[in-house]
Amino acid sequence: MKINDDLLRQMESDLSLNIPFVKGKNLPIRNCWHFSTDGNAVDRLFDDDTDFRDGMNRVFVVGREYQVIILAFCLMDTHVHFILYGSFDECNKFMHKFVQLTSRNIWFRHSEHKKLWRMPISHQFIDNDFYLKTAICYVIKNAPVAGLPFNALDYPWSGNSLYFKRMGYWNSPAAVLVGNDRDGESTVTAGGAGTTGTPGTVGSLKELSQRKRIALLKTKTDIPEDIAIIDGIVHPGEYVAWEIVECIFKTHRSFNRFMCISKEEDIENRGGSISRLSIPIQEMRQYRNEICREMFGTDSLRKLSTDDRLKLAKMLRSRYNSSIKQIARVCGLVYGEVKVFIR
Repeated sequence: MKINDDLLRQMESDLSLNIPFVKGKNLPIRNCWHFSTDGNAVDRLFDDDTDFRDGMNRVFVVGREYQVIILAFCLMDTHVHFILYGSFDECNKFMHKFVQLTSRNIWFRHSEHKKLWRMPISHQFIDNDFYLKTAICYVIKNAPVAGLPFNALDYPWSGNSLYFKRMGYWNSPAAVLVGNDRDGESTVTAGGAGTTGTPGTVGSLKELSQRKRIALLKTKTDIPEDIAIIDGIVHPGEYVAWEIVECIFKTHRSFNRFMCISKEEDIENRGGSISRLSIPIQEMRQYRNEICREMFGTDSLRKLSTDDRLKLAKMLRSRYNSSIKQIARVCGLVYGEVKVFIR
């Protein structure tokens, strides 16, 4: 990602990148935030790969509208996480615009109007470098911690694969490697060594017609033609400041150390919202669909009334004794409103 010189100098100061590291001493951090949405507010933000691809491109498009730098992000099917650098006002506007456009996409694709209306958005101020490293690793590890069968650094709906990789390579959902070199020039390798699966389409925005650009990015604003596109997704290296993150950790050994020692409790103790799931959420959704068919003759949660969803939740709780928070999430119920009814 290319950052102008004035902003880069400001970031170096705010993130203490120009201060020598002293073992055992935390460095001050300014204008850095951990934003997330409430994973218990809705049953899903992204239904399928198309939703996730649109979500990835939405991060790029919305990021261009505000003075924010994305250090790390992760799109989960029920919630999202972002580590952002910038003023609180700009970062807050970015998050609300992202949620707003995601809600609009749900309306267009799935006919659910105002699904994310008044969706809770939380934030944490990051005040020192130790917590910044911890928060970045927490976001990177979010998918496997939630029970998804992914290596943390290879979860496709994120920028996780950008950090400390040779030439900044990133693994796409189609297992095609693409990246930016250290000078910011695009490099592409389709079906490179060690990859599996069918390679996707690799190219740049200039290869698409105006109509296809609008269909891909869902915007009519001008976008530079040299933006790298892989498998229908804007390459995350175009908008994630992976090189700044590498400067924050300084070495790959430090990065690996924090990936190992960072814990959920480190975030929760600072006011984060973390669910402890007794069963991986994908597995629980399969159980939910099976019971839904048994009880109501359909596995579509959208066809169920609130009363029916509550009955479904009680049956899931009875059979699997999973956490009430998880059950409320997979049944599309608000945890705070139904926790007293699901025992």
